[in-house]
Amino acid sequence: MVTLPEDNQNQENKFERIARLSWKVYKVALITLVVIIFGVATNFLWLFGKMPSVDNMENPLSEQASGVYSSDNVVLGKYYRENRTPVPYEKISPNVINALIATEDVRFYDHSGIDLKGFFGIFWYMLKGDQRGGSTITQQLAKNLFKTRGDASKGFFGYIPGLNVLIVKIREWLIAIQLERNFTKKEILNMYLNTVDFGSNSYGIKVAAQTYFGVDPDKLSMTQAATLVGLLKATTSYSPILHPESALSRRNTVLGLMVDHNDITKEQAAALQKKPLGLKYVVETHNEGTATYFRGVVNSFLADWCEKNGKDIYRDGLKIYTTIDSRLQAYAEEAVNEHMKLVQKKFFEHWEGKNPWIYENKKEIPFFIEDAAKKTDTYKRLKAKYGEGNDSIRIVMNTPVRMKVFSWQGDKDTVLSPMDSLRYYKHFLHAGFMAMDPHTGQIKAWVGGIEYKYFKYDHVKQSKRQPGSAFKPFVYTAALAHGYSPCYLLKDEPITFYYEEKGEKKVWSPKNSDWVFSGDSMTMRQAMARSVNSIASHVLKLVGIKEVIKYAHKLGIKSELNPVPSICLGSSDVSVYEMTGAYSTFVNGGLWIEPYFITRIEDHNGNILEEFVPKTSDAINEQLAYTMVHMLKGGTEERGGTSQSLFEYNIFSRNEVGGKTGTTSNHSDGWYMGITRDHVVGVWVGGEDRCIHFRTSALGEGSKIALPIFGRYMQKVYADTSVDVKKGYFRRPKHLNINLVCPYRPEPVDSLQIDSLSLESF
Repeated sequence: MVTLPEDNQNQENKFERIARLSWKVYKVALITLVVIIFGVATNFLWLFGKMPSVDNMENPLSEQASGVYSSDNVVLGKYYRENRTPVPYEKISPNVINALIATEDVRFYDHSGIDLKGFFGIFWYMLKGDQRGGSTITQQLAKNLFKTRGDASKGFFGYIPGLNVLIVKIREWLIAIQLERNFTKKEILNMYLNTVDFGSNSYGIKVAAQTYFGVDPDKLSMTQAATLVGLLKATTSYSPILHPESALSRRNTVLGLMVDHNDITKEQAAALQKKPLGLKYVVETHNEGTATYFRGVVNSFLADWCEKNGKDIYRDGLKIYTTIDSRLQAYAEEAVNEHMKLVQKKFFEHWEGKNPWIYENKKEIPFFIEDAAKKTDTYKRLKAKYGEGNDSIRIVMNTPVRMKVFSWQGDKDTVLSPMDSLRYYKHFLHAGFMAMDPHTGQIKAWVGGIEYKYFKYDHVKQSKRQPGSAFKPFVYTAALAHGYSPCYLLKDEPITFYYEEKGEKKVWSPKNSDWVFSGDSMTMRQAMARSVNSIASHVLKLVGIKEVIKYAHKLGIKSELNPVPSICLGSSDVSVYEMTGAYSTFVNGGLWIEPYFITRIEDHNGNILEEFVPKTSDAINEQLAYTMVHMLKGGTEERGGTSQSLFEYNIFSRNEVGGKTGTTSNHSDGWYMGITRDHVVGVWVGGEDRCIHFRTSALGEGSKIALPIFGRYMQKVYADTSVDVKKGYFRRPKHLNINLVCPYRPEPVDSLQIDSLSLESF
């Protein structure tokens, strides 16, 4: 028997102890790993966090932006938390695919979700300075799709430092393996490129390509693709906007990796690396683009619809098809902008050196801006912070700060205090515009203001203002319905109403716009065409207030109308939306169709979730409706008609046009309601506050500040033969029993002998 030296025996025992200890550690580690894998895979007692269900992994969903489409299939805008619009694999440039694989996962086609060689080789790559990621594309997809690193996926053990990293990695490995079983490599690449974040709130390759380069993803060049793939390492550090030099360096690194992957040659890479980034950077926001006010209205509608139908407009990729025609919308926005620039210039000149907020007696309203400031969000935040009456509020509100402000020459960088900013903005006039097809009820154009980015308030449906004389057609409709003819003669003479309102006795004596009573007799058509206030008031006496209100409501006015004599001159507030729908009833043969703006809503797969049909009602008969169209044409056909400045625009050749102006007594509101055979338009222009207006009718009446927008718009529309709005003549009933041809020299009938009326007369 050979006896080993004592030293050798001790050495051997030491190795045995190390081996046994290593084996124990290995077994413990293996058991721990198995336990963790089991725990993660089964969501065991929520200790290891959340694992997506089998159904979710077979049908993974990511947040998709919902799109709003025009009737001619143009994207008007999107609603999103993450701006993402998926595209099929075939619509992605091969340059992107090659750059992605060369940079993020060189063995993508060889592994089944986990690249162990790549995982353990990450340390070697780091020593070499080779900038490669440690996760496969499939693992990254798992992270993006199922938010594996968010708080919602954490369990009890997920908050233990060190262990949490292992749990997350194992979860991503398991999901990656399952994704590889459920999908092809091409599908995985497509899902990844449609979900990954490229920075600047651009999720997915389509939005990223459009944001950074203004192209579709199938048109991305080699350098563009390399720039976008380079962003994936760190969207902030390698942002071509924030850090262009780093972005350029990272792009060139990607091109070098593509050489290693045999996608391009060294010579090609060297030439490409000399090129600039070539950005065309435009970030899509809700404040920009076409039909911004309209999209805000749609958003409000969809909020209610989604709540009732269990949908999320910001997540579910809904497709909302609207009635808006993108071409007509563009013409409407152009017409409003072109004219409002001119009106605003006159307004600034008119009030130069003075403030435009005045009482009826022409005196400036004291503390107007101070009172207005208390309604602003800035003041309310300061009040909540410091308390009512604290000097800090006054100091902050009067401290100049850098800001951008709206101007008709473009956004301006300036230094203003919040108070001065408010003074500046109160000098601007605003506008509301709506155009619709009177035969279908479809709204074709909607301009709610002058600039949505700075003025969010919608002046089409949200705002209600006095329509002035634009309300008179409802008065005359009531008269025609009671058997009076457009040829019926009335005298332009004073009239006084004595009435009681809320227990208070009142007297009202309307004046004509020029403060003159001619004493002449004129037909109802002539009177409406010239917008004679006294005769509209006499007509009110003939039919009664209740009848006027009844017919206004039948025709489509839904707002509450105050039953006072001044209703005949438009003293009750209404919206552009209501007025346009009501005037459309005349053109549509007496059938009221509720104006509507959404035709259908589809899910992201194109399945129809709901189709929309407008409400209708028989308001007046066809004969009466056509007679009112004839009356409205009087604005251009009768001597002294208030619509005759429309002849400045090329819209009358082989075409009939009618309309009615409207101006409130102090010129706070200017209206124009225009009708053609297949198109009805409502326009309002005025100050944000009723006390802000022109001081004279020569500048502030509807024919000056609102009518030109209609003229400009229709001229643009008729010049475009591609749109479905053509010139033509109003549809005349086959059998018209009302005489529309008045005698050449009508004999005046007895004038109304009553010059003072009580409310009981109505």
